[in-house]
Amino acid sequence: MFVVVGLGNPGQEYEHTRHNAGFDTLDRVAEEVGARYWKAECGALTAKGMLHGQEILLAKPQSFMNTSGGPVKNILNAYGVQPDELIVIHDELDIDPGTIRVKFGGGHAGHNGLRSICDKLGTRDWYRVRVGIGRPPGRMPVADYVLSLPKKEAEEEFEYACNRAAEAALFLVENGLEKTQQKFN
Repeated sequence: MFVVVGLGNPGQEYEHTRHNAGFDTLDRVAEEVGARYWKAECGALTAKGMLHGQEILLAKPQSFMNTSGGPVKNILNAYGVQPDELIVIHDELDIDPGTIRVKFGGGHAGHNGLRSICDKLGTRDWYRVRVGIGRPPGRMPVADYVLSLPKKEAEEEFEYACNRAAEAALFLVENGLEKTQQKFN
């Protein structure tokens, strides 16, 4: 069973911000796999769906971005899932807006949600679907940028990237990393 985690911050004030790209993308994944019932467990909201006869578990940690690792570890333990069956969808400053990248393993690049998952799991070896949000303009602080809503053209790029990331996550479950990277990277 694959566990697909979308990273974000809980609460209405964070909805649809750049930092919540993982939550927004996971909502699109949920639509595609018929996951309609979300329940609170292991410090996250979870829902199950089916992809061509294969069950997948979707999760949105509810502990805020910087401490996402605890709920992710709890979910993997509760369902007996290994890190190599984990897909984490998250925002990425170092990728242009409107684009995505898929990879296995790697560092956290200063992303506190990824850092928390690395620390709690004791490994960096899991799949990542990275939603490009680009760097803040001028001297805008990174925190202000990631916690803001994309405006006008940036909103279209953000929506496109989230849709594409949802497609990539599902394609990854079915086709593996190499084919997914060839198609989406």
